[in-house]
Amino acid sequence: MFDHEGTPVRTGRAAVNGTSLHYRTAGSGPAVVLLHGVPKTGYHWRHLVSKLTPHYTVVVPDLRGLGDSARPSDGYDSATMSDDIAELMTHLEHETYAVAGEDWGAVIGYQLAARHRDHVTALVFAEALFPGFGFEDHTALTPENVSSGMHLWHLGFYFQPDLPEMLIAGHERELITYMIKFERSHPDSATSDAVEEYVRCYSMPGGIRAMLSIYRAMLVDAEQNRQAAQKKLDIPVLALGGSAFIGDRNESQMRLMAHDVTGHVFDAGHDLAEEVPDEMADVVLPFLAAHR
Repeated sequence: MFDHEGTPVRTGRAAVNGTSLHYRTAGSGPAVVLLHGVPKTGYHWRHLVSKLTPHYTVVVPDLRGLGDSARPSDGYDSATMSDDIAELMTHLEHETYAVAGEDWGAVIGYQLAARHRDHVTALVFAEALFPGFGFEDHTALTPENVSSGMHLWHLGFYFQPDLPEMLIAGHERELITYMIKFERSHPDSATSDAVEEYVRCYSMPGGIRAMLSIYRAMLVDAEQNRQAAQKKLDIPVLALGGSAFIGDRNESQMRLMAHDVTGHVFDAGHDLAEEVPDEMADVVLPFLAAHR
């Protein structure tokens, strides 16, 4: 991963909130933290990093249990994982910062903004469904879910104890390749270097267990989101979607959570920062510049 000058990003580890996070950082200026989803790592943001570093200090953590971060036995609910990031940013001496999250990283980013309101200046919420606000509905085997490509069959499977670990072991590459290509309009954007990185990390001891633990915390997340939504965010929010996946539902969800919401939908699937990085940067950069 490189900055805008082609210099490799700096990497480090920080002991925060009872775990250890691996992170990358580069650039200068106001801080922006980028939170990835599943089954990805911070490497997901590599194309966007070089577009941000001329203007911002970019921090790209691997979330708890994922990438090259530690894999503790618990703490995979979105509130705890958001506290990990808050402590990381304090450790790196960033008093205030913008947050951009995608997939599970977007839900964690929302909790970060809700729980640490004095520190988060703006939120980019990309391609995620909120537990407690309709996410669970997409597990249902209905004609509507199937025809729209939004039958999230894997949620119920992942929620079972032990069995998914047994069946996935030795087949991490097949699962990850299928998931990230199936959810994209542009499957060729799942480049071999990215697939190799994701497979490397999720194949390490505890990698799949940690990933499944995030899904298994969904009922806790749902209650956390319902509680947080009782007081809407008063920071600006940019809600981004891919037309072939969650689309404008990102914006409609965020209007339940925040007062000041702008939406944009790309001609893409689920993984915007890898599918349409240039187009995403063209929307994100003006938003961040207006709310520094």
